[in-house]
Amino acid sequence: MKIRIYIVGCLLLLSSSCKNLLDVEPYSFSSDQNYYQTEGQILRAVNGAYASLQGLYTSDFWALTEMRADNTNYQFDETDRGAQQREEIDEFMITSTNNYVNTCWRILYDNIQQTNVILDRVDAVAFGDETLKNRYIGETKFLRALQYFYLVRLFGKVPLLIHEVAEPEHAFSEGRAEVDAVYEQIISDVQGAVESLPESYSGAEGGRATKGAALTLLGEVYLTRKEYELAATTLTQVTTLQYALLPNYADNFNPATKNNAEDVFSIQYDAALQTEASNFIFVFGPNNGKMQLTGFPGKLGGTNIPTPSIWNAYEEGDVRRAASIQLFDDPSNASFQEAVAFDGKIPFIKKYYHPPFLEDGRANENWPIYRYAYVLLMLAEAINEQGGDPSPYLNQVRARAGLQPVSDLSQAALRDAIAHEQRVEVAFENHRWFQLLRTAKAIEVITQHGIEEKQRLSRLSKASYNIQEYMLLYPIPEREIRLNGFEQNPGW
Repeated sequence: MKIRIYIVGCLLLLSSSCKNLLDVEPYSFSSDQNYYQTEGQILRAVNGAYASLQGLYTSDFWALTEMRADNTNYQFDETDRGAQQREEIDEFMITSTNNYVNTCWRILYDNIQQTNVILDRVDAVAFGDETLKNRYIGETKFLRALQYFYLVRLFGKVPLLIHEVAEPEHAFSEGRAEVDAVYEQIISDVQGAVESLPESYSGAEGGRATKGAALTLLGEVYLTRKEYELAATTLTQVTTLQYALLPNYADNFNPATKNNAEDVFSIQYDAALQTEASNFIFVFGPNNGKMQLTGFPGKLGGTNIPTPSIWNAYEEGDVRRAASIQLFDDPSNASFQEAVAFDGKIPFIKKYYHPPFLEDGRANENWPIYRYAYVLLMLAEAINEQGGDPSPYLNQVRARAGLQPVSDLSQAALRDAIAHEQRVEVAFENHRWFQLLRTAKAIEVITQHGIEEKQRLSRLSKASYNIQEYMLLYPIPEREIRLNGFEQNPGW
């Protein structure tokens, strides 16, 4: 991978008490008191903040953002019920004790703590080049803002920590901040990042946060808050930078063409290093297809399985479906209801499937956070909501997909066309649930999706997909309620 990530947390936790261990002198170690003293140490800490994001995307964040929506569900395995709480996310049957929701909350706040430590300590470090110092600050603020943007959309009011927590009892002592306050901090962080980040990197630094990444994040924040003029102005700036649509849609996901002209920001993985490999096919592939698809014995995860709804959403001639979804054909599929709608085949996400694999459980795909195609479609959305003409941006994306341009549509029809294009363009990239929230379509879409799913899958109970208004936010994890005295989100 381009960014070499070094995990420094174990170093930061060591203290001078190590002197008693084999009489090793304490200066041989770095503690949280003496570590942040040089440019090199700050660089390694910033790299560690990127590394923390790897763990978010190889955990179950996708279940909260993609499987929660109508793009994916799961392959029901009656012989293994260990992931039932993950399945409950898909079916809108979770409780506040859901382990997967709790894990994502914990990872996000662990990562925010890392960024806060850097930002609190970097000012005291002497740099030979202040521009480099400001760049590191910008990268860190971008990462913090990205994670708060996830939190505020998933949970609503959340604790707003912008300084290092030195003692556990001080972690959430100020309670949950109002949504507007969280957004104010996100916008402040991203605006600072825009000012200090470069437009691009070269060589081994490819994959780090850029000015374009910060502008894209800021533009999506404004779009989410329905500040359409600001969103359009911000996203238009991205179109003046070095980005371009790749001629071949599938190249966006091929490990051989990482960090390309369409890649605005992605989570970096490297299969050559065990601690930095991705694992997506091993989690998303049909559980009965491991040997055939990966060459290793056992089972795949059978989760984040594309639904008939997303399969049918692609227009005739759209090249993106073949690049995004593959059908696994095997006689063993007869045991699974999920195969019936696909003529005996089981779909899985092809975007993250590029064999061969060096070792079991290790893959080489990056995870795309922002691609230039999504920038164009968000810009189209912002322009359309102001009554302007979004078709030049919308049609760029359609042309690359092999589709005819749209023209002479009303604002309402364009709104639907843009929403459709966003769905299929960035399917399985963790945008769908947020898109439904932003456009106030979640209850309508999921209600219809639930009707369709219960018609084809007899395993689903009548209670599944009974989406209510309060379910647009996840519950605050029960553990946090108990330990910190938070008020639970209404309805949970």
